[in-house]
Amino acid sequence: MTRSQKIIRASIIGIAANVLLAAFKAGVGVLANSVAIVMDAVNNLSDALSSVITIIGTKLSERPADREHPFGHGRIEYFSAITIAVIVLSAGVTSMIESVRKMIEPTEPEYTTVTLVVIVVAIMVKLVLGLFVKRQGEQLKSDALIASGSDALFDALITLATLFSAGIMLLWNVSLDGILSALISAVIIKAGFEMLVSPVNELLGTRFSPELVRDIKQEVMAFDGVQGVYDIILHNYGPNVVIGSLHINVDDTMNAHDIHGLTRRISEHLYASRGIIMTIGIYAVATGHNRRAELQSIVMQALSKHKEIVQVHGFYNFEEEHRLSVDVVPDISVRDEAALASQLTDEIKALVPGEDVTILIDHNYSE
Repeated sequence: MTRSQKIIRASIIGIAANVLLAAFKAGVGVLANSVAIVMDAVNNLSDALSSVITIIGTKLSERPADREHPFGHGRIEYFSAITIAVIVLSAGVTSMIESVRKMIEPTEPEYTTVTLVVIVVAIMVKLVLGLFVKRQGEQLKSDALIASGSDALFDALITLATLFSAGIMLLWNVSLDGILSALISAVIIKAGFEMLVSPVNELLGTRFSPELVRDIKQEVMAFDGVQGVYDIILHNYGPNVVIGSLHINVDDTMNAHDIHGLTRRISEHLYASRGIIMTIGIYAVATGHNRRAELQSIVMQALSKHKEIVQVHGFYNFEEEHRLSVDVVPDISVRDEAALASQLTDEIKALVPGEDVTILIDHNYSE
């Protein structure tokens, strides 16, 4: 079974559970002549909406790449998760408004054996369903499933609060409906905002985990001929599509054929092991005893002494132009990058008379 098929299966189970629970409530409501229970059954049918949205989002995300969307449609899953999170937020806000109304104008709820049985069954079904769907979402890394499972768990929590309030009412004739509902509504609203964070961050372009970046560096460094790994950039175009680029240091004595073979092996490895489509760039490290190597040593050593610089790479000497260029990655505390570049340029020019100097401010996008 593919990831998408598993997501759809879990969502279908969610729809079936809500439909069965709605049928049970409707049957009990008709037999008990309770309009409230019948209306609650209708509400359960609307609870299946999050599962329907998950299925639609998953199916749309499977559409192949086209001219307008060359990286596919995988990010549609994030929109599904955002939609469900908004539904949860709306439910929380609606519940909070109703809770405040209950506290201002308290009413005495009426509980019967029938309603209590319905409440207990609803709690059990929603708890089991919510835990199952949320666990599936975590395993499949599906924000939409996680949000859908959380929605079911919050339904169980609200119903549990109703049961607890009913017990207090029956034992001590004290109504806690408004207070309990307000507390749970606040929890739901907070959770709704938290549900939004992950899919919104993915759409904005969140940083990948430091562990993944570290592992990629270690794997690439293991290839013969690689002397350094820099400029790792990763873009997420859906749960199964990651595209990126990086640079590697190689000796300037390597020929084009060997470099081609090395970069091909690296890109094939990263795609096979991690599913990442990686473009490999090259930095040539000067070797031997010549002017190029001498300039490289002077420049790299001087720049590396600066505490506000966390990385120096990409040195290149344009011999015919008497010009050299190098990339520096400043610490995040550096605010005026232009001033830093100017300061470093003046410093390096004094160390290498007769050479024009270009200092390029680079940024660390992955660590």
